[in-house]
Amino acid sequence: MDIFNQSPASVLQWFAIFISIIIEALPFVLLGNILSGFIEVYVTPDLVQRFLPKNKFLRIVFGTFVGFVFPSCECGIVPIITRFLEKKVPSYTAIPFLATAPIINPIVLFATYSAFGNSWRFLGLRLLGAIIVAMTLGIMLGFVVDDNILKENAAPCHFHNYSGEPWHRKILLALGHAIDELFDTGRYLVFGSLIASAMQIYLPTHILTKIGGNSLTAILIMMLLAFILSLCSEADAFIGASLLSTFGTAPVLAFLLIGPMVDIKNLMMMLKSFKVRFIVEFISVSVIMIVIYCMLVGVIG
Repeated sequence: MDIFNQSPASVLQWFAIFISIIIEALPFVLLGNILSGFIEVYVTPDLVQRFLPKNKFLRIVFGTFVGFVFPSCECGIVPIITRFLEKKVPSYTAIPFLATAPIINPIVLFATYSAFGNSWRFLGLRLLGAIIVAMTLGIMLGFVVDDNILKENAAPCHFHNYSGEPWHRKILLALGHAIDELFDTGRYLVFGSLIASAMQIYLPTHILTKIGGNSLTAILIMMLLAFILSLCSEADAFIGASLLSTFGTAPVLAFLLIGPMVDIKNLMMMLKSFKVRFIVEFISVSVIMIVIYCMLVGVIG
């Protein structure tokens, strides 16, 4: 207790915010790891190929919209995507899912609708923006750049066949994989949360609001703020709504779009599994498309 009494107030605030981020994110990370474990045991590459459309563009569309029925928070999406990629789901299908699942799932859509005073407009703008970014990423990976995005040590050298195992054994194996995944990705969550909480305390946000003088700057500032705060997508709409009178529609929309796609927590987890080249491409394309989209929304009104 003496250590806490003697610590500066800023350090205590840092620790409190760090704990709150961990508490907020951990259930979703745990859920994502459990789903990842069951995908490992029950989903085979042959099963994946059976359900995926044959046409490449339709596979991009499938990945973009499957988040409606397979929802996930951004805190737990990276382990799920990594497992799907290991099961031979094409990156141009998996990455659109990574981009949209934390935004277009029903819980987040309802939270967005409620946070902005039962506004269908903000819900629609957020939904459309997420779809545009996801489709662009899918087209990029499907037709433009190298779609081999996993690190060499992230992909398994062979696949286990669990089809002959009894049902209770499969469940135990799935939970075992989930526990291994949790310990593996948990350290990245902790490290990312430490950075995010420190930046909230030691980076003066009032400076950010002062320099957001024009539309483009305001959009970029709000995207940076979303990255720093690393909010869960189930809660970010309420923070965005509180900033609406200060920044306006387009910057707040940028805040709501970039946060679930790229924040400090999931960036740390992405660095574990994905090649740096792809992460740079992912962030660059996402930022550019969001800026263009939000600028157009600002012009149209």
